Amino acid sequence: MIDYFSAERIRAAEHATGDLLASGILMRRAAHGVAEVVVAELGSRTGGVYGRTVGLLVGSGDNGGDALFAGALLCRRGVRVLALLLNPGRAHAAGLAAFRAAGGRVVPEFGPVDLVVDGIVGLSGSGPLREPAANIVATLDAPIVSVDLPSGVDADTGLIHDGAVCAAATVTFGALRNAHALAARQCGRITLVDIGIDASEPTLRRLSDAEVSGRWPVPGPDDDKYTQGVVGVVAGSDRYPGAAILCTGAAVAATSGMVRYVGSARAQVVSARPEVVTADDLDSVGRVQAWVIGPGAGTDQAARERLHRVLADDVPVLVDADALTLIAAEPELVRDRNAPTLLTPHAGEFARLTGYERSTSGLPGTAADRVAATRELAHDWGVTVLLKGRVTVIADPDGSVLIDDAEASWAATAGSGDVLSGMAGSLLAAGLPVAEAAAMATRVHSLAAIGASGGAPIGASSLLAAVHPTLVELRRRG
Repeated sequence: MIDYFSAERIRAAEHATGDLLASGILMRRAAHGVAEVVVAELGSRTGGVYGRTVGLLVGSGDNGGDALFAGALLCRRGVRVLALLLNPGRAHAAGLAAFRAAGGRVVPEFGPVDLVVDGIVGLSGSGPLREPAANIVATLDAPIVSVDLPSGVDADTGLIHDGAVCAAATVTFGALRNAHALAARQCGRITLVDIGIDASEPTLRRLSDAEVSGRWPVPGPDDDKYTQGVVGVVAGSDRYPGAAILCTGAAVAATSGMVRYVGSARAQVVSARPEVVTADDLDSVGRVQAWVIGPGAGTDQAARERLHRVLADDVPVLVDADALTLIAAEPELVRDRNAPTLLTPHAGEFARLTGYERSTSGLPGTAADRVAATRELAHDWGVTVLLKGRVTVIADPDGSVLIDDAEASWAATAGSGDVLSGMAGSLLAAGLPVAEAAAMATRVHSLAAIGASGGAPIGASSLLAAVHPTLVELRRRG
């Protein structure tokens, strides 16, 4: 697992080092890491270091101290370093003395620079940048290396405030912060520097690609189609068969078990995927180890009755799309279940489930804290919730959270969610824990979208076609 920590846990880890923190050793180690990243950025962008100009945006406190000590190290490497003190009376005294002793200059403004170090605010910062920092950042045209976090990004929620720094690279220390997962695109390339702290109790976790590959179910010597998992899919209709074709196709691609389809798009589904076993109704479908219900399945009385019957089964159920609309009106259907339930809303569906208004940024909740909002719904309803987005958040009822950063937005296309539901449902049928199945499906879905795209927009059919090659590549890499 890749772990991410709250600001509180990072501070606790720092304080636990005792003299290392009090003596400034941690800060000097951090500054060395910042300087090394700046040198690498200068080398890759300008072809050299000596004689280049770097500007430091120095806030008050330790974040500014990291920048000043890093500036002193850069001066000794032949870099011309200029520091703009945003609050001169509260600049880190030892850092400023070291910076000046190394030949650094304090200036009222930068002028042309090759690179800027963002040392404005660190873990303690919250809300938008204040003046004069906001105006200065808005006028910069040089690449930025942020210390710890891009200023203007909340450390715990990952909320990106207006005017926040958009970094080319971010240097952080000891352990990753929540925002490195939730606002990765704002952080640029993230470098984690070991400074001798040991954080505990991660807030968020992410499966590595190697873990996804290692846990993905593959048939063993004693397996057959039933032991690999049988998933039932209730989706689409004869008039709107696309959701049924995408969802069943993804379920087939995800594992080598069996897919049973229930609905009026039987002919279209079998034409696209002849290995899918189809039935007109739930009475004739046969036993399954998990259900997927909702994509394109409608919200009329017949759809409501099918949902009631599926949720009455004692197997895991993934609820998506139209079925989420029905659940929003009758949450007791999932609150009273003994078997695992996975809800997979996008932001608009999440708003209907929770009553939150959808903000202009597309994030749910009054504070746009996607993790807290997802965790709250999972706990209150006793279900696992997968909140879709560029960063997908998956919360279990016990409060544990997995995340996945899609790294791009190529999957933002109609039908993409149907593919994800089919994949996740198939993994549930194979017996994987609910949150793990959701996270694994999400990761492969993200990688398949990137692979299918090649840098251009795609449709969901292209994404589906890329699922199998993506799994093959993951297993090849191990």
